[in-house]
Amino acid sequence: MWSGIFPAVTTKFTQDDKLDFAEMERCFALQIDAGCDGLIVAGSLGEGPMLSHDEKIEVLKTAKKTAAGRPVLLTVNEAATRDGAALAKRAASAGADGLMVVPSPIYHTNPEETVATLKAVAAAGGLPVMIYSNRVAYRVDVTVDVMEELASDPLFVAIKESSDDIRRSTDIINRFGDRFDLFTGVDNLAFEALSVGCIGWVAGLVTAFPKETVAIYRLMKQGRRDEALKIYRWFRPLLDLDVSSYLVQNIKLAEVFAIGTNDRVRMPRQPLSGERRAAVEKIVKDALAVRPELPKLSVAKAA
Repeated sequence: MWSGIFPAVTTKFTQDDKLDFAEMERCFALQIDAGCDGLIVAGSLGEGPMLSHDEKIEVLKTAKKTAAGRPVLLTVNEAATRDGAALAKRAASAGADGLMVVPSPIYHTNPEETVATLKAVAAAGGLPVMIYSNRVAYRVDVTVDVMEELASDPLFVAIKESSDDIRRSTDIINRFGDRFDLFTGVDNLAFEALSVGCIGWVAGLVTAFPKETVAIYRLMKQGRRDEALKIYRWFRPLLDLDVSSYLVQNIKLAEVFAIGTNDRVRMPRQPLSGERRAAVEKIVKDALAVRPELPKLSVAKAA
């Protein structure tokens, strides 16, 4: 159902901390113009936990305007299942093409609770669901056994695999075959994940470097592994910025230099400063100074 590059887009704010719709439209359009295959809004990188439900729906609508018919997923990452179900219903009414659902990021559910929560949110929305498995950030492990409990429900169509263990991707494929659309969600494991069978990449640094991200994916799908690896090796210092508690500030700062936007964030976050800002700036500027020329790619996305 889904495959390819799905950016976890950033949310743009005005100087007075309101949603900046014009800048989001511009930045989202850059993703689509580069050949991305869908958009995911209000995730961790999109500062979803800092947005009200009304704001999440407005960001969703903004993405739908710019997506040129490609699927737009809304992230459900509410602490309470009741709130997640309510947001899922609103997302369906607002035209979301699917949901990416995170188990409660506050209360760390056990396997039975995880299954019950995911099923409740999915049922409320009635939309296709990408299960977000990220034990590192959220301390809830959506294991292969938990996925087994969800596999009989047709609403669960995809998995964003972010366990930080590349072996998990093979475990999922061995257990389920192609039952789930398997995406990697860890930027600096993307080449490895695509090598072992992932068919999609929920990407972070793509918001600053969409063409390079799309190129890696398409080259891999076309069997042009060495060309993809060359770009990936250049990209790796940037991709490492995604695997950090400062991923939002890191990636928004990369966007400043790569696509000419701002790095405003919503409190309690603050833009990077001091030595940390200088270190990230150096990584980004060093990469831009040797930005690779991308090879020609076929116009159509490889299956």
